[in-house]
Amino acid sequence: MIRVLVVDDQELVRSGLRMLCESAPDIEIVGEARNGSEAVRMAGDELPDVVLMDLRMPVMDGISATRSILANRPSVQVVALTTFDDDDHLYPALAAGACGLLTKDSSPAELLTAIRRAANGENPFSTGVLRRVMDRAVGADDTPAASALPTLTDRERDVLTQLGYGLSNAEIAERLTVSVTTVKTHIAAVMDKTGSRSRVHLALLAVRAGLVGA
Repeated sequence: MIRVLVVDDQELVRSGLRMLCESAPDIEIVGEARNGSEAVRMAGDELPDVVLMDLRMPVMDGISATRSILANRPSVQVVALTTFDDDDHLYPALAAGACGLLTKDSSPAELLTAIRRAANGENPFSTGVLRRVMDRAVGADDTPAASALPTLTDRERDVLTQLGYGLSNAEIAERLTVSVTTVKTHIAAVMDKTGSRSRVHLALLAVRAGLVGA
């Protein structure tokens, strides 16, 4: 069972997310928070696997809350929820440690899939959001340096390229005709060699290095 904490300052949004998650047999809502401060406290009390985090909230915003939650419980997967025109928050949310980003107009199926992907250690993004984040991140100072690329094997470089396109482990495995376990092993090796903190940072590295679109 995937334990989910819902964080949003609008009661209607929280209720909708709860109803949707309760319709899935493998997802359990363990709490609702109205702001980032409540989210930090509840993440410690309820021990969720995944946090659905609104970014614009009173008291403490979602970016600060994400940073605080992950400082105490780095195993938690935070999926940021944003409006389509909220570009100023996209990259800061990832820099704070969010594993993915969804727009609030995502379909119910997209949201449930995103929760499952996050719980599986993958990076869920709404269509088009990853591309927008990467466009803004090219040249950013806190993405891993491309100087580490020569240390990668050809297969590790292949996996890094596919991460740059936002593919899941299963999708990468199918495209490269290898097992999911092999993909995970390569990702761990690339993270170690490049000093990357997350799969998202690997995707950003792929963009900066020109691997995406090559």
